[in-house]
Amino acid sequence: MASFIGTTIEWYDYYIFGAATVLVLNSQFFPTLDPFAGTLASFATFAVAFIARPFGGAFFGHFGDKIGRKKMLVWSVLAMGLGTLVVGLLPNYATIGIWAPILLVVCRFLQGFAVGGEWGGAVLMSLEHAPANKRAFFASFPQAGVPAGTVLSSGTFALIALMPQDQLLAWGWRIPFIASVLLVVVGLWIRLKVTESPEFLKSRKRTRFQRFPPWRCSSPTSAPSCTASCVASLRTSRSTSPPCSWLAMAPSNSAFRPARSSSP
Repeated sequence: MASFIGTTIEWYDYYIFGAATVLVLNSQFFPTLDPFAGTLASFATFAVAFIARPFGGAFFGHFGDKIGRKKMLVWSVLAMGLGTLVVGLLPNYATIGIWAPILLVVCRFLQGFAVGGEWGGAVLMSLEHAPANKRAFFASFPQAGVPAGTVLSSGTFALIALMPQDQLLAWGWRIPFIASVLLVVVGLWIRLKVTESPEFLKSRKRTRFQRFPPWRCSSPTSAPSCTASCVASLRTSRSTSPPCSWLAMAPSNSAFRPARSSSP
């Protein structure tokens, strides 16, 4: 259950960006583009996280094996929370110009980096804490956190979208990002209460760790499993990412209708 709640919080932070992409980010950070191009630019920013996720998975996976699953899961929650909070506090294009979309991309990269570490770490933590005859069942809880986070983030923005247009653009869209701090505190509390993986503690006594060897995925023995893992991850991303944007589009008549502010 701890893995489910923690993963739900992380994916809420991850997908709240997707909901904002459709509703407000095009007007707040790409106002110099026409509505269609601004929306595409927002989606391109959303896609940055998918570039960051493999790097996050490699980084958190390596150090998770080296210093502990629990420690790296705590850091992944902190990184995700930081990226989400900064988006909520970030000045728009009218205030700081080109730096606004640049910093938005940096925050999105940090979110993707964090969720890349969250995914594998949470599954391993659940698996290694599970009884031998229930490992598959326990390992499914982090997966269940993905749709839970998607529904929570999309539902939150569906409510925020009911605000008057001027208030939504002025400050309302920031509420889900800033409010995520409360969820991050809950996630940290849960992660700090969880004990370290028994399997990791055993492995520390008998395993000598190597230097970070990313090139080993291209070796004849590792390449098939690495390729299969990448393909499986791609399929998962394709099935879980679009719904958050579809749900966010529902309140509007057109997916590319701009949310333009009358004041700078």
